[in-house]
Amino acid sequence: MKAASDGRKADSARRRERVIKAINAPAQGTGRISVSAIARHAGVDRTFLYRHPDLLAPVHAAEIEPAQQGPVSSMTVSRASLQADLAHAQARNTRFAARIQLLERRLSSELGEQVWRETGLEIPTDIDALRAGSPA
Repeated sequence: MKAASDGRKADSARRRERVIKAINAPAQGTGRISVSAIARHAGVDRTFLYRHPDLLAPVHAAEIEPAQQGPVSSMTVSRASLQADLAHAQARNTRFAARIQLLERRLSSELGEQVWRETGLEIPTDIDALRAGSPA
């Protein structure tokens, strides 16, 4: 019975080591960090991580705030760059909204003229004055 218990402890220790290595590997830029990815990389079942909160905590911490080391640190995003990206996106949205309004007005005008032609109504004699905005 003691041998079986010792075997389980040794197996658990080996799995723990593999999980720790897997947790540290994504920090070095070798993969995506998630419970499933760490479990797959370590060759253990996800339930192993959930049964060991001391191993699960660093995985969740790494998911939220991945470690920045080596070449990955050169891609650090600053608050100023995010604000600049937001300002550019807002300006682009403003331009798009103006363009959409212009296209909607043109579509409305075209559809109005098409309906007018299809109904067979005669063109009023003062159409040019109406378009110019002056009284007939």
